[in-house]
Amino acid sequence: MNPLTYMQDLLIHYLGDFGPLLAVGFIGLVLIIVAVVFALNQPEDPLKKLQRDLASNHSAKPQNERLRQANRNEQLQKFANFLEPQDAEELSAMQLKLRQAGYQSKDAVRLFHFLQFALGLSGLALGLFFVYVMNADVDYTTNQMAMRVLGPGAACYYLPRYWITRRIEERKQAITRAFPDALDMMLVCVEAGQSLDQAIVRVGKELRASYPELAEEFEIVAYEMKAGKEKDKVLRDMGTRCGVQDVASFVTVMIQSAAFGTSIADALRVYAGEMRDKRVMRAEEAANKLPTKMTLATMGLTVPPLLAILIAPSVQGLGNIGK
Repeated sequence: MNPLTYMQDLLIHYLGDFGPLLAVGFIGLVLIIVAVVFALNQPEDPLKKLQRDLASNHSAKPQNERLRQANRNEQLQKFANFLEPQDAEELSAMQLKLRQAGYQSKDAVRLFHFLQFALGLSGLALGLFFVYVMNADVDYTTNQMAMRVLGPGAACYYLPRYWITRRIEERKQAITRAFPDALDMMLVCVEAGQSLDQAIVRVGKELRASYPELAEEFEIVAYEMKAGKEKDKVLRDMGTRCGVQDVASFVTVMIQSAAFGTSIADALRVYAGEMRDKRVMRAEEAANKLPTKMTLATMGLTVPPLLAILIAPSVQGLGNIGK
């Protein structure tokens, strides 16, 4: 017997009618993984490295752009065109979303898309394993097979996006909770004679243990100010990066106070008082919502036992009458 025919019959016997196709697909996946590993481990051509160094020395790009491109992950850099959106607006939006989630790395966008690609392939592999190995003796229709194969792949593909969305919401809530206390500490520092820059640095250090999310934002602001970036631009970037309305309003107050020459301590005192009142209002709102949320749970726990207590004697009496 022809070895190819024997192998084909063997694959059909163990994996079903799509056995040869699955085998070809598995071999192709293995070849892709081997090619990716080989490309990642391939040493860089010395001539290309020399040309890149010469181009970077004589490039017309500003220095801050060269600094952003420095220290990037060279392995991911080889797949930049595949792992990054080519549209500048889409890339900026994705970078902002990842920063709002707390991922400040330069390679965050590339890692995000790499995880999406890897998890999508893993989900497809799990679906194929479930259909053709665990349930090889079951005959599925086309729709059922598509649901069981493509469903896990789509779920795993969108899992990183769902994780980022949850991280953004959790981080916004953490910053909202921490912001009133941070304003009070900042007001104390400013009234003690420190500048706004020094107050931000000190508050960032003090908040590291209790509110690490807001402390991280303050540390980024402090580093950018030390690097020589304009204060207005740094504060606006913090408001955009946090995505919290209270922080954006605080940034507007600080910029207007510096522009009109008013006292920063007075502006902080007024705004900190408003944030304290707002925090109390949020607590009262949550307390007022609690009885409504507990209604269904209370009914579910009290009504069935009450009905059992009231109806059980009547049912027992009817049974005795029937006898």
